[in-house]
Amino acid sequence: MISDVDVAAAAFPVLPYPATLVPGRLIRRYKRFLADVRLDDGREVVAHVANSGSMMGLSTPGMRVWLCPKTSGSLPWSWAVVEVEIDGRPTLVGVDTAAPNKLGLAAVGAGLLPAFAGYDSVRREVRYGVNSRIDLLLASAGRPKAFVEIKNVHLWRRGALAEFPDAVTARGAKHLVELSNEVAAGGRAAMLFIVQGPAAGFAIARDLDPVYGRAFDLARACGVEAHCWSATVTLEGVQLDREVPIVD
Repeated sequence: MISDVDVAAAAFPVLPYPATLVPGRLIRRYKRFLADVRLDDGREVVAHVANSGSMMGLSTPGMRVWLCPKTSGSLPWSWAVVEVEIDGRPTLVGVDTAAPNKLGLAAVGAGLLPAFAGYDSVRREVRYGVNSRIDLLLASAGRPKAFVEIKNVHLWRRGALAEFPDAVTARGAKHLVELSNEVAAGGRAAMLFIVQGPAAGFAIARDLDPVYGRAFDLARACGVEAHCWSATVTLEGVQLDREVPIVD
């Protein structure tokens, strides 16, 4: 029997990995963008970590990880997936912070996210504000432009409640101010948080970055929207599945 959730999930495109993932165990993550991994075949390799956050709860030595082979760049491997426990169950979580932008672009461009449906054009990485680029700029004749900032989420400290950020993000707070300025100028602005794993709800990690927490509250008060979607992570790819509530 196919549930309504299954039908909805089937409508979202899967973002596949560029190559078949290779399993191993994390030895250590260091210098933010590097990780030593022992592959299941015994080889020890260095992988690129496309993630500038703290990766709290995702980078403990010994964790089960999967790497993606690369054909370009200085390192032949990229860390793609890690297995963690969420609500007591082993769960796959994506660690590549570029994935949510690709998922958001595909879903918004196809009109699959109700909050952002009905626009004629979707442009990415458009300059705005003070030396910033908006992830998605949506436009249609007769409608205000919509500025959409996408954020990657992969922090779980309280069961299935996902949180952002996992470290201090001055850049993130700056974006909230600039989105507020766009609303004040007559435009539409929104935050789109994408969780690379299952989530029952979403919250701002105010204890990890109080400045971001205050900026988020001010932006919401100014009319900046906030939406959060969770994604299903497998060893074949990542796929948006459902919108989750934002809680204080």
